[in-house]
Amino acid sequence: MSTPTQDRRASQQAQVLADPTAYADDARLHAALTYLRAHEPVAWVDKAPYRPFWAITKHADIMAIERDNNLFISEPRPLLAPAETDDLAKAQLEAGMGLRTLIHMDDPHHRGVRAIGADWFRPKAMRDLKVRVDELAERFVDQMRDIGPECDFVTDIAVQFPLYVIMSLLGLPEEDYGRMHMLTQEMFGGDDDEYKRGGTPEEQMAVLLDFFAYFSNLTTSRREQPTDDLASAIANGRINGEPLSEVDTASYYVIVASAGHDTTKDAISGGLQALIDNPDQLARLRDDLSLMPTAVEEMIRWSTPVKEFMRTATADTEVRGVRIAEGESVYLTYVSGNRDEEIFDDPFRFDVGRDPNRHVSFGYGVHFCLGAALARMEMNSLFTELLPRLESIELAGEPELSATTFVGGLKHLPIRYSVR
Repeated sequence: MSTPTQDRRASQQAQVLADPTAYADDARLHAALTYLRAHEPVAWVDKAPYRPFWAITKHADIMAIERDNNLFISEPRPLLAPAETDDLAKAQLEAGMGLRTLIHMDDPHHRGVRAIGADWFRPKAMRDLKVRVDELAERFVDQMRDIGPECDFVTDIAVQFPLYVIMSLLGLPEEDYGRMHMLTQEMFGGDDDEYKRGGTPEEQMAVLLDFFAYFSNLTTSRREQPTDDLASAIANGRINGEPLSEVDTASYYVIVASAGHDTTKDAISGGLQALIDNPDQLARLRDDLSLMPTAVEEMIRWSTPVKEFMRTATADTEVRGVRIAEGESVYLTYVSGNRDEEIFDDPFRFDVGRDPNRHVSFGYGVHFCLGAALARMEMNSLFTELLPRLESIELAGEPELSATTFVGGLKHLPIRYSVR
């Protein structure tokens, strides 16, 4: 076993994970992660403005940590944020405000809160929703045809389609969709110059206050007049006979409304770029749509919209012989796990027929993504509608990735195409 002093020598390669711009540069990011998997799979990162953490880059270690949710818990640090932001978030929660979503919680509270929305994402609910999703897929492929022969696929299609799906599920009025999208961009885009609202933690926290103000009114409305939608289920949800706290209720809305469309947008747009960059795979999938389920999984692996989650050790432990002390945090590098050479044959090859595909894009264990089935269905519907109608497609400019350390992907994908 390494000594503690040696363990905590900051890894130069791993510092890339504390640089949001690295996620906007695939070549730079993957070069560093490939090195880390081979030479420093458990690496110490100590770089301002973040508190130190252990970077976990191997698929097997990510899975093992996710599986042991008693030893490695979400609170108090479920994702990487500047220390000042962490402190402000803690202070706001203590004051009865702030964000405490499913990703922030641990069992048993997590289990009870998750159950409130779980039925809306089960197979029967997905079957009932599929008609609406297919209608929206056709609507947005028609829109793509009508605005052609060029568009920014991210802003014109990939954002709009899953936004309409999740807002319909929540039961929100269409005139509010744009507001929800803008707030989501500002929340997840706090490290991106194009998206962020301001440069201080206070300015970025104001985004959450805007979310909370909107959803507080929604809660009041749905409690006074319950409706048959997910928003009403959340507003009237109970645990052990007691209603959710105002923080937990508003936070539930936030995670569903934001992650419920933004991560799918990243997978859809990343998947389309992968098809453009690999015309043999595009032709293969278009000629055999029965490959769509495996193609969707490969798009999700390839794009990895959620880049990481963090866990904190509740006791002294080890990962690959490296000592992790009680109270120290580990950074689960999903984007690295999804390129692990020990798990995936030729991991840097995009393969629409890849099977098995043990990607970790949806997490694992008790925090496995609640909306995974919905995301898969949306992608399946959109590409099943698009590909038979697609006569030609190519890039019409340089794709742009967002700067982030948490959720992100393409923010612009200019394309030139012909759609029937």
